[in-house]
Amino acid sequence: MNTDTIPGYGYDTAAPSPVSPAELAELKQSLLFTDDDAAALLQAGDVLEGQVDAILDVWYGFVGSHPHLLRYFSTPDGDPLPDYLDRVRARFGQWILDTCRRPYDARWLAYADEIGRRHVRPHKNETDAAPSVPLVPLRHMIAFIYPITATIGPFLAGGGHSDAEVERMHQAWFKAVTLQLALWARPYAVDGTW
Repeated sequence: MNTDTIPGYGYDTAAPSPVSPAELAELKQSLLFTDDDAAALLQAGDVLEGQVDAILDVWYGFVGSHPHLLRYFSTPDGDPLPDYLDRVRARFGQWILDTCRRPYDARWLAYADEIGRRHVRPHKNETDAAPSVPLVPLRHMIAFIYPITATIGPFLAGGGHSDAEVERMHQAWFKAVTLQLALWARPYAVDGTW
């Protein structure tokens, strides 16, 4: 993967996560995430690779049509920040492929923690020096599990696989998104209750 041109993408430079490999393993067990899911995600990555821009069009259309979501890519006065949206879009596209293709190891865990930090004070706008609001509330992060999962289904179905294979990929995607949101929630738990 050539990620050198993605602004602010820090997969290889993220600080180690405070989440231990044992905690990650427990989360995967809680989600019933198996080696079969990892294999299904690899297959999904092949299906989704050529559709990333179309997927992002759907997701950005969803965010853009809901002012209460667009505000997290806007100034405190409510003016959308197109450059910020574009920079995040490039990273979001790579996140799709990382979700499918990267091994869920210490490096992946470090970047998952970095992504979570980028949604909370004081780090939300650091990467892009964006003059935006300082926090994406956790409730919206959690709520995003559904649209990010539901809308990927038609794209997975576009790869010519059987209904059973599409469902296998879709369930693996659902687990992977939920796993990441559980990890992204850690920086919100400032009192150590994560």
